[in-house]
Amino acid sequence: MIGTRIFIFPGDALRPLVAGKPRTGPATSPAAQILMAHTSMVQRTVSDLSPAGAHASRNALLELTKGLILDHFDDCEPAFTPALAQAAKDLADARLTDAELSPSAIAAQLHVSVRTLQRAFASLDESFSAYIRRRRLEEAAEALTASGLQLSISEAAALRHFTDSSHFIRALKKQYHATPAQLARRLT
Repeated sequence: MIGTRIFIFPGDALRPLVAGKPRTGPATSPAAQILMAHTSMVQRTVSDLSPAGAHASRNALLELTKGLILDHFDDCEPAFTPALAQAAKDLADARLTDAELSPSAIAAQLHVSVRTLQRAFASLDESFSAYIRRRRLEEAAEALTASGLQLSISEAAALRHFTDSSHFIRALKKQYHATPAQLARRLT
């Protein structure tokens, strides 16, 4: 099946919840998205985890799995905040061209409050709004410098939902310390 993910977990930890029967559900549920974000994060960093980090990741994985089975997770649990932040990033990255992309839209999609989403990003170097803005600028810079594409600055700004070209140019200069033309020369 396309888009199917199968997770196998230690039976002892989850047996009371599943009664030995397989469980299925939509991969788009908030609990599933957060669980998948956590597993992807662990997969990318497993070789760098200390024994304590591996144990904490395992415990968070089990708790997130319980949340998936019960179709609810404790959004105030500090151990889940990295997974929640990653799930929000994944959703935002998939919707960068969406004019409706906002912290409140992503919070609603994950069934958490905007404040909970903000708390998840509090330990990171940027807010969720800043993450969206940075990613949109990265995508715009890539589109402006891609060979074969001849986007104007105003087209690139509009595609990434900046209010006008001058606002976009200022944001691009702040992030890349270059105008769009300088950036294109630098990256080509």
